[in-house]
Amino acid sequence: MTTEAKDSAAQATVVTCENCGKKNRLPVAAGGAPRCGNCHRPLPWVVDAGDDTFAQVVEQASLPVLVDLWAPWCGPCRMVSPVLQHLAGELAGKLKLVKVNADEAPQTSARFEVQAIPTLLLIHRGEVVARQVGAAPAPALRSWLAEALPP
Repeated sequence: MTTEAKDSAAQATVVTCENCGKKNRLPVAAGGAPRCGNCHRPLPWVVDAGDDTFAQVVEQASLPVLVDLWAPWCGPCRMVSPVLQHLAGELAGKLKLVKVNADEAPQTSARFEVQAIPTLLLIHRGEVVARQVGAAPAPALRSWLAEALPP
């Protein structure tokens, strides 16, 4: 196994398919949208990124990417996180959710001029197409994504 393949395998996450219950290993970066190896249904794609992996994980993604810039000490961040996880499941195959700890990724935070958290960015083909600052309830986030996601 090459060093690159080992690094990619180390960064993979395991997701259980809600349809058939099979476990699937998902890479942090890949082309297309992940599907269950057993039943072929779309899988929610939720990964972490930092300053060193942001370009590979977010900017090179073929799907629109919802970036959640958050911090573990932030109450509103902890409140919105399960909502984002749920939306990633609802939009499986159409969206990738990438969580970036703003405290551990100061270059990414500075690049996007993050002044408050949570800050949500919808990035498509390397460009920010929508931005949401602060926690919002599930219906508001769902509407925001519906309007911002490319057709």
